[in-house]
Amino acid sequence: QVHLVESGGGLVQAGGSLRLSCTGSGLRFDAYAMGWIRQAPGKEREGISCITTSGVRRYYSDSVKDRFTISRDNSKNTLYLEMSSLKPEDTAMYSCAAARHPIFGTCSGPDLDAGYWGQGTQVTVSS
Repeated sequence: QVHLVESGGGLVQAGGSLRLSCTGSGLRFDAYAMGWIRQAPGKEREGISCITTSGVRRYYSDSVKDRFTISRDNSKNTLYLEMSSLKPEDTAMYSCAAARHPIFGTCSGPDLDAGYWGQGTQVTVSS
């Protein structure tokens, strides 16, 4: 059974930084494209970043580009999201996701055809 577990969320002031982590188990981690998705109350779910299996290609939504950095360490089965210059509008539940299909599933821009999701970690940015 696939498990994705996020950590690193919290409360931070505007302009601050956070680093989210997502550890996967029950899957061959290095065979899956991975992504980060967020959802704020009352808003639609937004795919904000995606990274290919080897990490060579990375994609970002316009809303986070130049502020967030996605990375992965396949030796640790872990996905990361470094967030800086945080804004109140970044407040949301952040979830990691793995592609629906290994090897052939890949990023289509910042979105991912996800087959697996974690429970999420809350990020709250105060003004």
